[in-house]
Amino acid sequence: MEQKSYSFGLSRHRLLGETIGRNLQRTCNKFPDRAALISVAQSRRFTYSEFWQQVTIAAKALLALHVQAGDRVGIWSPNRYEWVLMQYASARAGAILVNINPAYRTSELAYVLGQSGVSVLVSALSFKANDYKAMIDEAKSLCENLREVIFMEQDWDDFLAKAGDISDEQLALVENSIQFDDPVNIQYTSGTTGFPKGVTLSHYNLLNNGYFIAKRLGYSEEDKVCIPVPFYHCFGMVIGNLACTSHGACMVIPSESFEPVKALEAVEREGCTSLYGVPTMFIAELQLPEFGRFNLSSLRTGVMAGSPCPVEVMKKVQSLMHMKDVQICYGMTETSPVSTQTSAGTPFEKQVGTVGTVQDHLEIKIINPETGGLQGRNEPGELCTRGYAVMLGYWNNAKATAEAIDQARWMHTGDLATMDEDGYVNIVGRIKDMILRGGENIYPREIEEFLYTHEAIADVQVIGVPSEKYGEEVMAWVKRKSGHGLSESDLVDFCSKQIAHYKVPKYWKFVDGFPMTITGKIRKVEMREISIEELGLQEVAKIQTS
Repeated sequence: MEQKSYSFGLSRHRLLGETIGRNLQRTCNKFPDRAALISVAQSRRFTYSEFWQQVTIAAKALLALHVQAGDRVGIWSPNRYEWVLMQYASARAGAILVNINPAYRTSELAYVLGQSGVSVLVSALSFKANDYKAMIDEAKSLCENLREVIFMEQDWDDFLAKAGDISDEQLALVENSIQFDDPVNIQYTSGTTGFPKGVTLSHYNLLNNGYFIAKRLGYSEEDKVCIPVPFYHCFGMVIGNLACTSHGACMVIPSESFEPVKALEAVEREGCTSLYGVPTMFIAELQLPEFGRFNLSSLRTGVMAGSPCPVEVMKKVQSLMHMKDVQICYGMTETSPVSTQTSAGTPFEKQVGTVGTVQDHLEIKIINPETGGLQGRNEPGELCTRGYAVMLGYWNNAKATAEAIDQARWMHTGDLATMDEDGYVNIVGRIKDMILRGGENIYPREIEEFLYTHEAIADVQVIGVPSEKYGEEVMAWVKRKSGHGLSESDLVDFCSKQIAHYKVPKYWKFVDGFPMTITGKIRKVEMREISIEELGLQEVAKIQTS
């Protein structure tokens, strides 16, 4: 009988049936004198004992503001120690933390505040060129539930002082009433089509995902994890913070937002054992002119996630950055986020060329997007996830929830993937990104991986653009390495003898960078729009494959 593309995650460890607050308390009691949180840019350091005290004060302060169970508390800020305190304080106070993208403009801010019903907002005064205070003043009139705004730089001490109005017994009463299935976090999707949707996640979702990610990474109280990825995203607050606090490891914040020099300086200064980033972050670090001056010998592992990870980049990270056990995590916000992960000690080609195997206690399957039936091994199809990590739903949006999660509780990811005979998964691309050229299905990831092998290419992204003759044609945006000359004809020659003719890009664009979200994800929708305008193309209906 043909083996089908289905796998489930066996585990030697039980799921954690507790709240985020209770789990943190156990860690703090076990490792009171170990480093818990270091904010390099703010020159603040906390042991686990000190961290617990500060979280307790912040939780009491929220209760003093009459925050009740289920109330939404928003946070709008770059990476700071206050962000981490609010993550755990809101969980202990029974609130639902609403993560707000630091790059939002006023209309986006107003939508998220209004849609989630935020009543208390903790915010920075500004970030980069954005005047948060002015934007909040403008958005307030549209947010009828917003009654309190706390600005970190001017109100933080006064906010914490309110904790004196709440006793230990009052806080304990609240904490004892919280169930681990209660919602604790809302994160808004990027909203590339329509309005963003509020992914609603529970203590159980987030705590267990962070815990099992860290298990696979081998974390203990001896580890220090450099987290340059944003906290507002699952990568920062789950793969980063919750993976650390569930094992007694130390969270290291190198800077408010990603800066390659500051990330490597933090690794060297603090002796970090793990470093995180999306592929573009690792590429930026590796290409620093002064890369060789950093002592990165303390590193052993880390996580590359957020977008497809080029094999050539993975190889350099392993060899040049001493991260021989670096792992790839794959998932989405709706699955808390990680569904699959690589492991240390697996064959090299699996370690660098796949997104690993299914996470503990989860199920994955790959289906035919048209029929819903299971695909055979190595046959591409849509990846679906089921288990503890699947979100509660989209906040106040039952229709969108029903479209994403089927009646059997499978989360449909929209990603095209294959599963090999050993259960290793390879992400081929997004269903919506697949290029349909004259009846041929073309996966951009395959062409990108090939082009990465060219010695003069630093980064590359492949998209489909409209074609009257074929429905779509292939286009590549190429970022050249410094000091390398590279022409379109050079690349056509490079491709012509190595890949099928219909996969060779018809259009080439040399760039210094790509349109990105704040988390470092490439915005291929925007790339396509720019290319259509520059090339003078017209949208046409895609040719259907047989």
